[in-house]
Amino acid sequence: MLSSLDASLPRHIAIIMDGNGRWAKTRGLERLKGHYEGAEALKRTIQAALELGIQYLTVYAFSTENWHRPEEEVRGLMVLLQHQLETGLDELIKKNIQLKFIGFHDRIDPSLRKSIDEAVNKTAHNTGLVLCIAFNYGGRAEIVEATRQISVKIKNGQLNPEDLTEKVFAEHLLTQNLPDPDLFIRTSGVYRLSNYLLWQMAYAEMIFSETQWPDFKKEDLINAISEYQQRERRFGKVSS
Repeated sequence: MLSSLDASLPRHIAIIMDGNGRWAKTRGLERLKGHYEGAEALKRTIQAALELGIQYLTVYAFSTENWHRPEEEVRGLMVLLQHQLETGLDELIKKNIQLKFIGFHDRIDPSLRKSIDEAVNKTAHNTGLVLCIAFNYGGRAEIVEATRQISVKIKNGQLNPEDLTEKVFAEHLLTQNLPDPDLFIRTSGVYRLSNYLLWQMAYAEMIFSETQWPDFKKEDLINAISEYQQRERRFGKVSS
């Protein structure tokens, strides 16, 4: 049972939506079918987050390493994302959801980039749930890019080395306008971060679910939040 809508709710939830391919394989289906079912699970999760009062939801849709997957699967994932953006944009606007993307533009087809930019721009002024899609994203690459930008500023005299703080560094990350995640959920019984939000999740509470992503429902999200609410977040301090 969730606590009432109070400060004990996580402000920002980050999810690795794992298990689509394995879900399909155990049913004798193509892996891409699992991804389409995973898209339905994401819709359920977004609706649940809205109903529960979550402010930020970030999901790992495609990593910088996922390009190494079979070409047919990669192409199918690109088509799936573009389809979801084009058919779901009106619903995002209706539900007052602000859409953000974090990741790198290289290797993404111009047509898909256009759909992403359109969805982001048309929802930019929405004031409800912030839905962030991590697409062509990698935590290490993000940190390297931030370091490169800071190095250029120091070289050009725009930043003094002694002024470099954690806050300044975070302002150069792709998530610069997002709070750090409070709760991290990974499905399908896999226990690793897989290069996801490595800087940002320094103090996130982590929950690993055995449920495969296509089967993930509102009750699973509630269970994860309930477990989160039972934990004491000390941020390096001693218990009160």
